[in-house]
Amino acid sequence: MHSFDYAAPTSLGEALTLLAGARGNARVLAGGTDLIVNMRVGRRKPGLVVDGKRIPELNELSLTADGLTLGAAVSCRRAYEHAEVAKRYPALVDSMSLIGSVHIQGRATVGGNLCNAAPSGDAIPTLIALGAVARVLGPNGTREVPVEEFCVAPGKTCLADDELLVSVFIPAPTANSGAHYLRFIPRNEMDIAIAGAGVSVVLDAAKQNFVSARIALASVGPTPIFAREAGALLAGKPVNEDNIQLAADSAQTVAKPITDMRGTIEQRKHLVKVLTARALRGAIERAKGA
Repeated sequence: MHSFDYAAPTSLGEALTLLAGARGNARVLAGGTDLIVNMRVGRRKPGLVVDGKRIPELNELSLTADGLTLGAAVSCRRAYEHAEVAKRYPALVDSMSLIGSVHIQGRATVGGNLCNAAPSGDAIPTLIALGAVARVLGPNGTREVPVEEFCVAPGKTCLADDELLVSVFIPAPTANSGAHYLRFIPRNEMDIAIAGAGVSVVLDAAKQNFVSARIALASVGPTPIFAREAGALLAGKPVNEDNIQLAADSAQTVAKPITDMRGTIEQRKHLVKVLTARALRGAIERAKGA
């Protein structure tokens, strides 16, 4: 691994000063489970690593009536072992419990998964499906970015060199809503998704019709994909298998996968349809049990 400087600021102001001084040659470390691996293989060579673990705002985990604030340095394990988080956001637990091994989940963070901007990032489709917003701090203050707009290319985000992700905010689940995340991998665990689907639905009071739905996909494009139209076409329609397949067909049309060592274009397109339908059924089941 190349030589680099290391800093562990204890405030957001100190972190911003370090990032500004590095002039684009710094990376923020949350859990480090992606960053350190990338540095070891030479994929990333920052001159400065800014450790965010000592910054209080990056370690915030708070639940209010409005929703969940998840600091960028909060580990997956800390989040999914929080009883109220697990109860209110089961789809987020679906995702967090798939990121590496249990040992990795003690370090890995949802914020880091988002900032790594891998098309296969397991947390990202769920965040998109749940309507999450990234809270970003820079020299000009705080801005909020819908998660579906955060990743702009493989490994690249909308963050400027002098900005950092402080937290992710996930709105509180509405009545009669449910969400679910599924992925397909070649082996049972600790692998990268060949394809994934995160889904949320809101049903009417009788739980017979869709009020709204959001669908997002992993590993089938250069970034995680928000299949906006696939979700929108369910609004007002009855909850039945025909409409589930209609949405799955629509999600399949926006997938733009490649063939690589883990899967072919044809396999991934097929998986998108299957996983979207299964995730919708899972989300509906949770909504009916809400």
